[in-house]
Amino acid sequence: PWMEGREAIATGIGIILPIGAIEQHGPHLPISTDALCAEQMALDLADRTNMLVAPPFKYGYRSRPCSGGGQTFPATTSLRGATLMANVEDILKEFIRSGFKKIILLSWHVENQNFIYEAAFLVTEQLKEKDSDVKIMIYESAIFDLKPETMEFVFGDQFPGWAIEHASICETSIMLYKFPHLVHFEHAIDDQAEYYPVYDLLPIPQQIVTSSGILWKATLATVEKGELVWNEALDFLTEGVLKEFGAVEK
Repeated sequence: PWMEGREAIATGIGIILPIGAIEQHGPHLPISTDALCAEQMALDLADRTNMLVAPPFKYGYRSRPCSGGGQTFPATTSLRGATLMANVEDILKEFIRSGFKKIILLSWHVENQNFIYEAAFLVTEQLKEKDSDVKIMIYESAIFDLKPETMEFVFGDQFPGWAIEHASICETSIMLYKFPHLVHFEHAIDDQAEYYPVYDLLPIPQQIVTSSGILWKATLATVEKGELVWNEALDFLTEGVLKEFGAVEK
């Protein structure tokens, strides 16, 4: 109820906005993978830091061919950059109007980068004097560089780069750990485009997109790998939040 929200805000509690995407993730994972992971990571982070979690913003910026398959798959439902920015700006302004001073943007979808930062930057430029103590943290990705031993356990000598890892070992492992009922692992395959350029091409040629939507190897995923990656990422995020906002008693 809104009255409970008012009481929570009065205590100085912060809020996390999970930002995902609706994007194909191969034949074995749901199109809502990025939205689900963003929300669950926000919930786990909030449990450690005593923050609220806003309803997730589930749509994200346009899928790119070498990191998600691009706009070549049915059901991938994307926003223009300006649309994403406008929505995030409006939500941030409403958080601030309600009285939140500690705000976190937590994105899972790699293509959301820069757009959510720009939205937050524009909002902070417009802050009124009474809101001068508002602080916005922007996590453009929930997973950063993992420890060498974690990389070895998860990928061995088969790490292709984070962009090409789409719907492959890491994401499939995480989904097996957090949402096993949504994973159709019997449909997981290993796939690879003809080549992955470091540049973009438009119109998108079929040679740089796989037919399955899996950009690398999904069959090597395990629950154990997902648990290790998830908890290491959660530790990293928690450390940053506590550094910037301090510990809050529950």
